Amino acid sequence: MIVPTTDTGTEDRRSLHERIAADLRDDIMSGNLAPGSALPSTAQLKTKFNASNATVQKALQLLKDERLVVGRAGASVTVRAHRQRTMRPASYMAPAEPGQPFRWLTEAGKLGGEARSTLLGVSEVRPPADVAAVLGIADDETVFLRHQVLSIDGEPVELVKSYYPSALARGTAIAEKRKIRGGTPALLAALGFPPRLSVDRVSARVPTQEQYQALRLPSDLPVLRTLRVVYSDDDRPIEATVMVKAGHLYELQYEFTPE
Repeated sequence: MIVPTTDTGTEDRRSLHERIAADLRDDIMSGNLAPGSALPSTAQLKTKFNASNATVQKALQLLKDERLVVGRAGASVTVRAHRQRTMRPASYMAPAEPGQPFRWLTEAGKLGGEARSTLLGVSEVRPPADVAAVLGIADDETVFLRHQVLSIDGEPVELVKSYYPSALARGTAIAEKRKIRGGTPALLAALGFPPRLSVDRVSARVPTQEQYQALRLPSDLPVLRTLRVVYSDDDRPIEATVMVKAGHLYELQYEFTPE
């Protein structure tokens, strides 16, 4: 078998069925294969990739396991609807209006499906090093962690860990294991710390064991990890949140102007 190389001469050492799945996955995520459309037939894929029937079927099974496509006996394999969703962080950063749900639920619902948040826990902890750095937390200080998973139509979308300086959160609903009406942006604004600026650091990573299980990932495909720092007046950091979502199902959209 000839192992493909890039223009830099690096060999693609993945198995053939993984390479076939990768090319089809890219066509799905880029929109060349739209939701509801049929994938090329097995015969077409065999010819295109010089592959056996078994190899093509293994590639298609990967995509089925990733919830990107669906196949039925006697019918072509098709791209599942609502597989790739574009999330716009700017649309849900502002506090919700009084009496309204957390903006993420409202905005995610617009993409189709029922959005829901499940609070997994609230605790006082030592923050991870990168969180401590952006919040300006000393080595011996603790923060309050709110841990939740966000889902659409029962499928987990995002694992979320939000950290708040103890001096700010202690004695408030942030430190209690219960949902906060309107979400923490609304509560922070009510406490006198309105969100003014959010700064995101986005990276692609191999999922941890916790992320793999919580997001029901089918393989070690990369996840998108966002570390978001929220600042209030006087550039005071009031929240740092680590958000993780499946990289093959979601993308982030940002709008900005030249500095």
